Amino acid sequence: MTWLDLVGWGGSALLVFSLLQARVLRFRALNLVGCLILLVFNALLEVWPMVGMNAVLAAINVWFLVRLLRDRHDATAFEVIEVGRDDAYLRHLLAVHGDDIRRYQPDSTWAPVAERDHAFVVLHGNETVGVVLVDADHDVARVRLDYVTPRYRDFTPGEFVWRHSGVLAALGFRHVMSPPGMVDAYYARVGFRPNGREYVLDL
Repeated sequence: MTWLDLVGWGGSALLVFSLLQARVLRFRALNLVGCLILLVFNALLEVWPMVGMNAVLAAINVWFLVRLLRDRHDATAFEVIEVGRDDAYLRHLLAVHGDDIRRYQPDSTWAPVAERDHAFVVLHGNETVGVVLVDADHDVARVRLDYVTPRYRDFTPGEFVWRHSGVLAALGFRHVMSPPGMVDAYYARVGFRPNGREYVLDL
C-alpha cells in the first residue's frame, strides 16, 4: 500500500467517523477535514468529478461552521424559558435523557417541594437544547441540574441562563453555585470562580 492509498483510506475513514458524531459542531469540523483530505487525494489522481464534489462539500461545511461558531456566544441564538416545577414537558425531558443525565451529573435530583425551586428549558429556535434546575438558598441559586443535549454540548447554552437571559437576577438571585459532582464542568470558561468542589458566579 502506497502513501497515497493511506491518504485515501484515511480521508474516507474520517468522513465515515464524522457521521457517527452526535455533536453538530464536531460533525461539521471532522467532515470538513475528511472532505479536504479526499479533495487532495482525488486531485493527485486527477479524478476531477470527485475533486469537485469534495470542494462543494467542504464549502458547505465551512458555511455551517461559520454559522455555528457565530451562534455559539450569541445572546439572540438561545432563549431561556421558565417552566412549572412539575411541568409535564419537563418530566418528559428528564425521563428521555435520564441515562445521559446520570452519566454527567450522577448526583443530580429533582423533587420540587416549594416555590424556591425553579426549572428552565433552553431553546435554539424550536429545539430544546438544555434543562436547568435550581433551588434557592436566600440570594444563592444552587444548581441541581445543568443538562445540555448531546447535539449542542459544544455550545454551553447554560451560559445564556447564567449571564445573558437575566432570568436569575430577575428572580432576586445574586449568586449561582454549581453542583459539586458534575463531570467535565465548563463553568470556569463562562466566568464562574472556583470554590472548593463547586464554582460560584456573582450576578
